[in-house]
Amino acid sequence: MRALFTHHPDYADLTPFQYSEGLAWLRQAGLLAGADRPVVHLRERDLEEGGAAAPFHVLWDPAVQEAHRDIGTKGEIAVLRLLHDCGAAGVSHVAALSDAYGYDIAAVDTVSGEAAHIEVKTTTDPTRLVVHLSRHEFNVMCEDAQWIMAAVLIGADGRALNVATVSREWLGRTAPQDRHQSAGWESARFHVPAQALRRGIAGQRDSWLVPAEAAPHRPVWGWPAASVTWPAR
Repeated sequence: MRALFTHHPDYADLTPFQYSEGLAWLRQAGLLAGADRPVVHLRERDLEEGGAAAPFHVLWDPAVQEAHRDIGTKGEIAVLRLLHDCGAAGVSHVAALSDAYGYDIAAVDTVSGEAAHIEVKTTTDPTRLVVHLSRHEFNVMCEDAQWIMAAVLIGADGRALNVATVSREWLGRTAPQDRHQSAGWESARFHVPAQALRRGIAGQRDSWLVPAEAAPHRPVWGWPAASVTWPAR
């Protein structure tokens, strides 16, 4: 195997030591199952870019779109399960009814008694957190104080491996700006840094829909393995 990493051109980007360190990190993070098989499918970048073998002029592929939709639905179901397990009230999967809401799940925070409108962004990539936000979702965020973005990493079995709340303030600062009345953005892609995340799903007034200690957690997306301090809202 070392000879393969040393001499094969497809593996010349890293040294054998770097490959070994990467394997050790995956094991430490709990992202490998028996026989060092991955517990997540590391194919999202291929899906985002249409696949390595896709012609460069193909801008839309129904198979890719369906794969993204399936991943998103699995993430929403995983969050629904967590909300029920943590005792949230009035949980409703509104995305199954319509995309017009600008969020995916409605719930009630039993501590504050306030409504929560949760936009779920799902990924299968443990190395980075990339989310896509539509202009409609962004506008709802700006107008709705109960809007929350929850990011979830799902495993091959569809269960949540990591759940975090993305800072609304960070999204607002980072979103594109319309600079002319004749043009406006409709969708934006965000690379979310660790400092813009809080473990769990945070509700209003420092209450939690999914408490940090109850949320599944792996040292991914730039988070250290034993971090105990999270950004304040």
